[in-house]
Amino acid sequence: MTNPNLHIDKVNTGAQPLTGADFIADQVKTLPDRPGVYRMIGDAGDILYVGKAKSLKKRVASYVRLGGQTNRIVHMISLTRSMEFVVTETETESLLLEANLIKQLKPKFNVLFRDDKSFANILIATDHAAPQIVKHRGAQNRTGHYFGPFASAGAVNRTINTLQKAFLLRTCSDSVYESRTRPCLLHQIKRCAAPCVELVSKDEYGALADEALQFLDGKNSDIQSLLSTEMEAAARDLDFEKAASLRDRIRALTFVQESQDINPGTVTNADVFAIHCDGGQACVQTFFFRAGQNWGNHSFFPKHDRENTSAEILEAFLAQFYDTHEAPPLILLSEPVAEAALLAEALTIRTGRKTDVVAPQRGEKRDLIDHARLNAREALGRRLSESATQKKLLQQVADKLDMETPPNRIEVYDNSHISGSNAVGAMIVADEEGFRKNQYRKFNIKSDDLAPGDDFGMMREVLIRRFSRLVKEESPGAETWPTMVVIDGGLGQMNAAREAMEEAGLDVGPDVETGQIMLISIAKGRREDAQGNKRSDRTMAATGEQFFAVGKPAFTLPARDPVLYYLQRLRDEAHRFAIGSHRARRKKQISSNPLDDIEGVGGKRKRALLLHFGSAKAVARAKADDLAAVGGISAALARRIYDHFHSDN
Repeated sequence: MTNPNLHIDKVNTGAQPLTGADFIADQVKTLPDRPGVYRMIGDAGDILYVGKAKSLKKRVASYVRLGGQTNRIVHMISLTRSMEFVVTETETESLLLEANLIKQLKPKFNVLFRDDKSFANILIATDHAAPQIVKHRGAQNRTGHYFGPFASAGAVNRTINTLQKAFLLRTCSDSVYESRTRPCLLHQIKRCAAPCVELVSKDEYGALADEALQFLDGKNSDIQSLLSTEMEAAARDLDFEKAASLRDRIRALTFVQESQDINPGTVTNADVFAIHCDGGQACVQTFFFRAGQNWGNHSFFPKHDRENTSAEILEAFLAQFYDTHEAPPLILLSEPVAEAALLAEALTIRTGRKTDVVAPQRGEKRDLIDHARLNAREALGRRLSESATQKKLLQQVADKLDMETPPNRIEVYDNSHISGSNAVGAMIVADEEGFRKNQYRKFNIKSDDLAPGDDFGMMREVLIRRFSRLVKEESPGAETWPTMVVIDGGLGQMNAAREAMEEAGLDVGPDVETGQIMLISIAKGRREDAQGNKRSDRTMAATGEQFFAVGKPAFTLPARDPVLYYLQRLRDEAHRFAIGSHRARRKKQISSNPLDDIEGVGGKRKRALLLHFGSAKAVARAKADDLAAVGGISAALARRIYDHFHSDN
């Protein structure tokens, strides 16, 4: 990581009349001949570009000479109004800092890695006397050994299930483990050694955990040989039950190794990256190999300029990818990158072990690259086809709504609740690439002034919270700034949404080129009989949805219109996400315990209270002296618990 004592040289040029290349030339005079990171900033304070340099003075000076620069770089230089510099001790530190800043700031002219994928890992947790094997996502804060990444949750689950059969490790939580008095079902089906009830000694269970660690580290043949030897010994001693158990474990290990699509013989732990470019877009295909097994693949589509070469895109992608992912000992690339040695050095420092970054030209490693490149080409082809269809649909939406240009970001809002309880607002996002699920948001309705079931008030709260923050943090035209907003509801919902958006400082209307946001609402079709009379009978045919748009009278769309299907799909996706969020919140409330709200009562004390009194209601009725009799509950805490249930407040 970067040195926390770095010298930061920030150039404040608010009154600087020079711009573009002239401004940069003026800054070069004071720059040191040392490694560092520079930021080029536009007129509105927006970050245009983040770059690193072995020598800040020489690298920034190269921008003064416009001859030989690409059109993209010339345009970037012309927009530059100020710069900021960070001096680092080494070029390696500058590489790590550059990758971190690019991911944070998302500069307009950098290659951007859209990290919308949270990879799962296998964790063998060692913070308990009986190690536990679980699926893990997110920050690796828990003590233990992490293995991954796996490209899909299904691959993790299948592998954990098989490892349970092979090594009999527990998957239960610590609280369940502590409360067991007899073996659970997993022991009965031979997936757990049942250390909770001491059917296996701590040393024997620890040996099982060590074998699992060795297997996941790639020592497959050693483990199988050991188990085979133990099985033969058990058979000689006529201990056929133990021999059969060992046989089943060996079969499970064999399944883990043979159930993968590609299991290379010479590659144990490696990440494989292959890039394919076409139509101004790029796909980076990644395969993960761990313990000699293929743990899946994933396609990434980094944002870049058309003038970037495939090697430049791949190099920028790698630095940002490994800013948040653990690097294996070997990284295989489809083509050489200019700073492979520097990247390898940075990853070696970060991981604490040697990491190689190579572009193989022959042999099995090259075969892996060719396979990854084929997948990259196929994935990009599918994406381009889907993108063309989405672009056509968005153009048709613009035509139907009399918009000058197609919407480039659509946000759809919906609410879900039961008589006002556990109310949740939901936002989904769609653009020419389809649904952007990593940008979905949910809003827990917080206002206490709303009447139960006040859908207008709920929508107003959601939109004011969303757009007030947007106006504060982003400028119009930013990637997260919508050009079209869709509301599930009728004219009343649309008017409430319009008032909320205008109150937040937005201009609502069809002229998106001037910064307006198109607002429409979708009212569900009415049910009527053949004479057009309204009916409540669900067997009656439903008329088409009615649409309300700013600046237009209410209208409907033909039954087979693709735009109708598209808008319905947007509405239904928002409805699905809203209901799912509401159910999750309701489930959490149902499973909550009154003891959770008491300061000083954690998991162990709550468990002790429930075991002593039998239920939370019994705890609420107990006297302070009775509470203090529970192990771990002091007199002061007992009084606090008593007051919590008996105070007027």
